[in-house]
Amino acid sequence: MSRPVIGIIGNSHLINDSYLVQAAGDMNMQAVKDVCDAIPVIIPADPAVVDVNDLLCACDGFVFPGGRPNVHPEEYGEAETEAHGAFDRNRDRVALPLIRACVAAGLPILGICRGFQEMNVAFGGSLYPEIRDLPGRDNHRMPPDGTIEEKFAMRHRITFTEGGVFHRLMDANEVMTNSLHGQGIKVAGDRIVIDGTAPDSTPEAIHVKDAPGFALGVQWHPEYKAGMDAVSRPLFAAFGRAAAAWADGKRMPVRRSA
Repeated sequence: MSRPVIGIIGNSHLINDSYLVQAAGDMNMQAVKDVCDAIPVIIPADPAVVDVNDLLCACDGFVFPGGRPNVHPEEYGEAETEAHGAFDRNRDRVALPLIRACVAAGLPILGICRGFQEMNVAFGGSLYPEIRDLPGRDNHRMPPDGTIEEKFAMRHRITFTEGGVFHRLMDANEVMTNSLHGQGIKVAGDRIVIDGTAPDSTPEAIHVKDAPGFALGVQWHPEYKAGMDAVSRPLFAAFGRAAAAWADGKRMPVRRSA
């Protein structure tokens, strides 16, 4: 049986300040190839060149990765401010309807950082523009200096809901993760279940209630050393199994990896 195809939503970049491209991080592609045992394909985040229905037919799962631009606050009924940072309206117009369509169909999805936030917004939730500005909250942003290893180092623990999806998947109710985000969930969407939080109560793990397929999101970056990390590997492995089952014409609930 051929390996499943997993689409990784691209991010828009300028090369030499003039040539526009769509790109995906090597870490995400490597995690999909090695841990999901799947074929990674970059999906252009531009509604002028992709159609949601075509994507549902072409892929067996989707990763909605992190990205520097944030979801535009108009998508959750708020006005744009300087604190909201940069935007990519084309990615909003691809990612949000694609998330809803995948969940409705039962097609597996994994949201990472911005993708986690997109999942919340797709189901009517809202976001804080800057977590570190809130009373009692920590700075969750990536360190501005240092090596890749230092930037992706473990920063804080995540506590999962006892007996919840992530507790069962990880076979642990507390894990350590990295932290490289500025925004975070303000109000959870109608079907968004917060299944894990940081010590300052920032939501860090979610799933979509009553989704017929794999529909999980994490605020941290599990793609970093995914094949070796005790938290990342079971997450990507479960996602890969769900994508393989979809490719085989089946749906698969989340299970704890062996």
